[in-house]
Amino acid sequence: MTTFTTSDGAELFYKDWGQGQPIVFSHGWPLSADAWDAQMLFFGQNGFRVIAHDRRGHGRSSQPWDGNTMDRYADDLAELIDRLDLKDVILVGHSTGGGEVAHYVGRHGNDRVAKVVLVGAVPPLMLETASNPDGTPMEVFDGIRQQVATNRSQFYKDLTIPFYGFNREGVEINEGLRESFWLQGMSGGIKGQYDCITEFSEVDYTNDLKAIKRPTLIVHGGDDQVVPIKASAHRAAEIVAGAKLKVYPESGHGLAQLQADAFNKDVLAFIRG
Repeated sequence: MTTFTTSDGAELFYKDWGQGQPIVFSHGWPLSADAWDAQMLFFGQNGFRVIAHDRRGHGRSSQPWDGNTMDRYADDLAELIDRLDLKDVILVGHSTGGGEVAHYVGRHGNDRVAKVVLVGAVPPLMLETASNPDGTPMEVFDGIRQQVATNRSQFYKDLTIPFYGFNREGVEINEGLRESFWLQGMSGGIKGQYDCITEFSEVDYTNDLKAIKRPTLIVHGGDDQVVPIKASAHRAAEIVAGAKLKVYPESGHGLAQLQADAFNKDVLAFIRG
């Protein structure tokens, strides 16, 4: 396995395949770099260098008790990019990974970045507040915390149903995807995944989005039951200067896996455009 040690001592696993302009993928919660398999293979075969890491506390990376914060996630990403001396990078972030990508730019700037892709991403803010009435109520996130703390294995199995929209009429259940999701989730550590709930739900990424000064594609499922589009992609597209919004009207949160062919082609067109 390929790993590197961060400045605060965490050991992070990453994949680094192919040659060409680098694309760095940041995964969603509670998954790992394996969630990007279809993209890593496709873009690697199309002349790109593809890189994806397991966030601390997730997948094959170490499971520190402390440091499971979005500031540290963004710094980990920066350290990986610096370590590999990547330039002209295309950053792709899904869900929590979209927050990580945005926060990376907010903390570390645009110098190494060529383009940004946010898919099913949590920015600007998931939590319902007086100024964000379309957000998700705190009790939902408290319920997720309770389930992770006491019933993580079953919760991850159950979560696959709304995550992929398998509860919608006409959507065929893919048991392989469900098993892969559960395996990735259970390979991570309970403390890091528990802490991460706060980071994807309560962090306000508005200023990070404003800091993005590179061409940006925002992709979202119109039927996303995990990160509802109204409080996320619609607002993010207004905040990021010049952003392009691509909505898959009947797709859910896991569209990059369920509709990999369409998603990959749309992202490739954006990169080459």
